[in-house]
Amino acid sequence: MTSYPIIASVTREEQIPSVLGSSVQRVNLMAGHIGNLGSIIEQIHQSGKMVYVHLEMVSGLGRDSHTVEFLARQFRADGIVTTKSNAVAAARQAGIRSIQRIFAIDTAAVQTAVRMIASAQPDEVELMPGLMPRVIKELKATIKQPLIVGGLIRYEDEIVSALSSGADFISSGDPSMWHYAEDARQLLQNR
Repeated sequence: MTSYPIIASVTREEQIPSVLGSSVQRVNLMAGHIGNLGSIIEQIHQSGKMVYVHLEMVSGLGRDSHTVEFLARQFRADGIVTTKSNAVAAARQAGIRSIQRIFAIDTAAVQTAVRMIASAQPDEVELMPGLMPRVIKELKATIKQPLIVGGLIRYEDEIVSALSSGADFISSGDPSMWHYAEDARQLLQNR
C-alpha cells in the first residue's frame, strides 16, 4: 500500500466514476447514503480498491457499534473513518480497520488527540489540515500508527512537503490529485 500514498476522499457521488478510473488503491468514502452505499462500495471494490466509510459523512448511518458491524458484514467495508473513539473500538471488534480523524486547531486539541489515539488505538490516524510540516513531524514522532494527512492540499509541492515531514499517506477530495499516485510513489521513494 505504501507505494501509492494518495488516498481518494470521495466527497460527492459525481466523483465516483473518476475514482474508479484512477490509480489510487484506497478510497475514503464521504458521500452517498444508506440506500446506495452497498452499490457504491461494490463498484469501488470491483475496480480493485479498498473502501473506508466515513461514519459522520455518509447520510443515514448511526455512530454506534451496530452500524460498524453492519458496514463490515452487510457491505463488506474494508474500514471506517471516524472522529469517535468508540467507533474505533467497534471496528476492531467487527474485524475491520479504522482511521481516527483528528483536527489540529491548537496545541490543546493536538494534545487531547494524542491521548485519544493512545487510548483508542486506531489502525491509522488522519490529521486535518495537512499543510503543517512541523505538526506532522511532531505527531508522527508521538504516535505509532501510520499517519494520513489531508485537507487543503492542492499542489505537488505540498504533497512533497507532507511526505517529507513524515506523512505516510495524503488524502484528497480533488480528483486531479488522485492521478498523482504514480508521481507520489516516486516522491515517496525519494524522501
